[in-house]
Amino acid sequence: MAEYDTTDSELSDAPEFSSHERRSAGDFPFYRGSPVALSGAQWAVVLIGTAFGFAALTAPLEFYRTTAGGFLAVILFFAIPLAALGLVAGSGWTALFRKLVLRDVLWMIGVAVANLAVSVVIVLLVRNLFDMSANPVGGMLGEFSQSERALFYLKTIPQLFGEEVVSILPFLAILWLCHTRLAIARKPAVIIAWLGAAVLFGAMHLPTYDWNAVQCFLVIGSARVMLLIGYIATKNILVSAGAHIINDWLIFTVIVLVLGQQTAAL
Repeated sequence: MAEYDTTDSELSDAPEFSSHERRSAGDFPFYRGSPVALSGAQWAVVLIGTAFGFAALTAPLEFYRTTAGGFLAVILFFAIPLAALGLVAGSGWTALFRKLVLRDVLWMIGVAVANLAVSVVIVLLVRNLFDMSANPVGGMLGEFSQSERALFYLKTIPQLFGEEVVSILPFLAILWLCHTRLAIARKPAVIIAWLGAAVLFGAMHLPTYDWNAVQCFLVIGSARVMLLIGYIATKNILVSAGAHIINDWLIFTVIVLVLGQQTAAL
């Protein structure tokens, strides 16, 4: 895991930091050649690896329906993109990580709570204007035994980490394209990459939500915008992954509690 000691000169080399970015975390990796410079062809390898990781997760293989197969799918989901990054960046791939400190845990909790609040507001607004598809997780949790629910929670850890990997790598690729190739200033380049990653993340959920574009791009995309705040602020994928896990586990737990109350009422 990479650990960064940023000097004053290094920080002054990135004068366009936004107010919500932690300056002590340094700058985003790769887009300006630190810790290594990546070419357009190398970024293409990373994005192809990201696509293969997503394909490995969603492939309709019968083996994936087993416990071992399910865990293999979620591991490949993040392992393939990270392997692609390691192929082109060498040991520099660890720049996605920072050493966790107490403030990072507070960021995880804060981002998770903020995302839940924003998501509730957006869902309430959208459902009054558009049809929304049900989240299949609710039905699954309702059918699971206690042991199966425990395995489900456990399996979501690598899966949600994988969702951060396949969001942050495109974010960095778009940031590189905008800032390095299109000469867009850092702040607007970050915003473009932020929104671009959210759009791609929403697109990944189209099959899950019956190709409901409004739900995927507005509701799921908004959640991705919120969750990316953790990474943008700290430059640590573990922070956004932690926020994502807290966020989804809270939702799963509420679903389980509601299902339990409904069962008791019968």
